Amino acid sequence: MPLDFNVSVIEEFRTNAGRLGGPFEGWVLLLLTTTGARSGKEHTTPLGFVEDGDRLLVVGSAGGSDRHPDWYRNVLVHPTVTVELGADTWQATAVAATGAERDELFAKVVAVAPGYADYQKATDRVLPVVVLHRNPVSDYTPPNRLDALADELVKIHDWLRGELAALADGLAAPGVTDLTVELRRHCLTFCAGLAHHHGGEDAGLFPYLAREFPDRAGVFERLQAEHATVSRALDGLRELLARVDETGPDQLRPEFDRLRTELETHFAYEEAEIVPLLRAAG
Repeated sequence: MPLDFNVSVIEEFRTNAGRLGGPFEGWVLLLLTTTGARSGKEHTTPLGFVEDGDRLLVVGSAGGSDRHPDWYRNVLVHPTVTVELGADTWQATAVAATGAERDELFAKVVAVAPGYADYQKATDRVLPVVVLHRNPVSDYTPPNRLDALADELVKIHDWLRGELAALADGLAAPGVTDLTVELRRHCLTFCAGLAHHHGGEDAGLFPYLAREFPDRAGVFERLQAEHATVSRALDGLRELLARVDETGPDQLRPEFDRLRTELETHFAYEEAEIVPLLRAAG
C-alpha cells in the first residue's frame, strides 16, 4: 500500500478500535510495528493475518512484488515487534518460517485467504511467512490470571527450546563451513526472545511473586543471578557469531553446547519452582 494510504488506514484503525470502512470494510487487519533494520526507527504497517492456534501468521506478499516488504527485512534484524489487533496492543517475537514449515504454514494461509496464492504466482521470490508469538510476560499479567501464565511460561520455554534445537541442527549440518544466514537468524531471534522473556520476569513477575511468597526469596535470587549469567553467555555467543566466518563453526559448538546445557537446566529449575507458585497464586 502507498505510504499516504497506509497512514490513513492506521489512523482509522486506531480511531475505531480496528474497525475499517471504505475498501477495507469488513476486513480484519492488524497493525505491525517494527524497528527499522538500518534506521532503528519504528514503522507501522497494516497487514492481513491468519490465526494458527495461539499465534498469528503474516505473509510478506507486498502485493506480489519482486521485493520483500520493508517490515519483513526489519523483523529479521529486530524480531521484537508490537501488534495492535482490535483494541488490544501487545508485544510479540516475529519468527520467519523456513523450509517445509514455511510451505506448510503458507498452505494454511492460502486455505483461509486464497489471494495469497495469486501473489505468489506473480513473483519468482518465495513469499515469506512470519509467525507472531505473543510474549506473555511483556504485558505483565495481573494476579487473577497467574494460573494461565503458568501454562504460558512453559510455552515460551518450549519455543526457546525449539530455537536452541534449530541452532544445534544448523551447527551440526554436514558440510557446513560457515554459518548460513538462516543460522544467524535463529541466533538473533533466540537471543532477542530470551532477553525479552527474562526482562519481563525480572521487572514484573518475580517482584510480585517475591512479595506473595517471601519464604521463597532464595529461589528468585538464584533465578535473577542465572539471568545475569545467561546474559553474559549470550554476549559471548554473539561475539563468536560475529567472527565465525573467519574461525568456522567448530569453535562455536563447544560454547553453544555449554550454553544450551546451562539454559536447559535453568528452564527446568524455573518451571519446577515458579509454575507451582503461579498456580497457587492464580
